[in-house]
Amino acid sequence: MTTTPNPDQTSPPAPPSIGTLRERYGARYRWYLLLSVMVGVMASIMSSTIVNVAIPGMSHHFALGQERAQWVSSGFMVAMTVSMLTTPWLLSRYGYRRTYVGTMVLLLAGGIVGGLANDFSLVLLARVAEGLAAGVVQPIPAIIILRAFEPHEQGRASGIFGMGVVLAPAIGPSIGGVLVDLFGWRSIFFMVVPFCLASLWLAYKFVPTTAPGGVAAARGSGLDWRGLALGTVGTLCLLNGLVALRGDSPLEAAVLLAGAAAAFAAFVWWQRRHAASGGAPLMNLGLFQYRQFAMGSIVAFIYGTALFGSTYLLPVYMQVGLHLSASHVGTILLPAGIVLAVTIAGVGRLADRQPTWLLVSVGLALLAASFALMMVLRLDSALWLLVAFAIIGRIGLGFILPSLNLGSMRPLAKPLIPQGASAINFLRMLGGAAGVSLCAIVLEWRLAAHGDSLANPASSPARLAAFDEVFAMLAGLCALAICAAWQLRERPVEPERKSG
Repeated sequence: MTTTPNPDQTSPPAPPSIGTLRERYGARYRWYLLLSVMVGVMASIMSSTIVNVAIPGMSHHFALGQERAQWVSSGFMVAMTVSMLTTPWLLSRYGYRRTYVGTMVLLLAGGIVGGLANDFSLVLLARVAEGLAAGVVQPIPAIIILRAFEPHEQGRASGIFGMGVVLAPAIGPSIGGVLVDLFGWRSIFFMVVPFCLASLWLAYKFVPTTAPGGVAAARGSGLDWRGLALGTVGTLCLLNGLVALRGDSPLEAAVLLAGAAAAFAAFVWWQRRHAASGGAPLMNLGLFQYRQFAMGSIVAFIYGTALFGSTYLLPVYMQVGLHLSASHVGTILLPAGIVLAVTIAGVGRLADRQPTWLLVSVGLALLAASFALMMVLRLDSALWLLVAFAIIGRIGLGFILPSLNLGSMRPLAKPLIPQGASAINFLRMLGGAAGVSLCAIVLEWRLAAHGDSLANPASSPARLAAFDEVFAMLAGLCALAICAAWQLRERPVEPERKSG
């Protein structure tokens, strides 16, 4: 039996593609799209940084030792780092909107469960869920900027996006401290809730259903679970091996670091084999045939090491080395955070007119100078010098942040852009995860060499000398990264592009 269609019945409207939304909102649509994903990324970054304020209260509530409490941060970091590799597959399989909405729902659920949990295992599970969401969402803005904006607008878009994103870690801990004092550690988990709700509303309004390139999301090859497992094992072994180096178990550290090296070697081997057999690898190694991307990846790894390492080192230096109070530390770093936001907005416009290799090199030089200048401070130095040196470093970061991704990924063939954004974010986070442990290990080593330790309540010239040597190491890393940044220059004749 057949039925004739009723002309009065209307079929439901098709889900909006990027072309449909462009027609609906006109030229300003791309900015609405950028704002939509910026809110979600701000929520993910805030969830990664602000929880440190809650760890003391959480440790007291659950009667946790230092090692178990540390897993609140470490579990998030491992989940975020590894899940970045899944972003290209998720976008291809489910499209922008379903992927983005899924991450925001996961982040929202993590915040609510973590805030209501009465068992530490649930808190840890919530943090891992938040880390998974944060890792998937963070490469998305770079993909959108390179696909939705014209080349002469990409720097400005990166600057505006970067300015909004850096405000989250700059302001978050200050607000978080007030919330912890007023409402306890649980309030920290609930901070992401309004951001997630706003991002979900914006997603249904402005984020398209299509996959990158404007094509419909399609069921393709399955997720590379073997590659994901190898990447996870490698990251876990690396982070735990670096933590073990700080303890009294060198054999355990050696075994874990050897396991990390073996897992990452197996990961590279499997990615090559999987791609050769026609599969979709997590990381397309064809990306590294592009000289600028390969050099940008080296810069991203070293930059992540120096940035995250200094984020750990500076507060410890101010409180333990210079004997400043926690409130002083926040006050000293706040002007630097504001200057960073302003610098990013200005440099974003420069990135549309100036070569990105030059901007990245200038930023790395300023960051190295900031670390080197910290070495001249003494116990009786004026506080304004500390503020000024911190500001120089943040100006350097402002030059690097909007420029590095653009300089690395502009030469890529368009089908490789999602893979490029995922890979470079993964390497930056891997460097960052290693940087925190590296700074802690070198600091403890140099303190022991100078006959001091962090347990000693009194400061001394020997303690400052140990900190100075760690700052010198970070300055050297930034100088090393400048060598790779110079290779971001475009050559007059590019080799034939390969899509990998």
